[in-house]
Amino acid sequence: MSKLVLHLFHNDPAALATVPALAERLHQATDESRPALEIFVFGPAEGALSASDRAEFNARVDGLVKLGVRVTTCIGLAQQAGAEVAFRARGLALESAAVAFPRFAAEAATVITF
Repeated sequence: MSKLVLHLFHNDPAALATVPALAERLHQATDESRPALEIFVFGPAEGALSASDRAEFNARVDGLVKLGVRVTTCIGLAQQAGAEVAFRARGLALESAAVAFPRFAAEAATVITF
């Protein structure tokens, strides 16, 4: 099975709307054509995961987690922001970017950055 990683880096309205919408559509694909899917939130976009003015984005992220989509964010940035406990409570995976990107390479994943 192939793997697709949607790397959400930019904290702008277009990227924050596109990535969850695309992930939802990919998740709806038939089992034969659906790749293993992961969203990796890293960099400026990580701030949106705890921003009170990003409720729609966060609701969609939480919905994807409930569907079984792995949503990962950088543990170092989460710790710096004091958000680690809250992110874990939401079911977000936390991993260092220094571990995540080599893992994607080892998995032969296609990574698309937004």
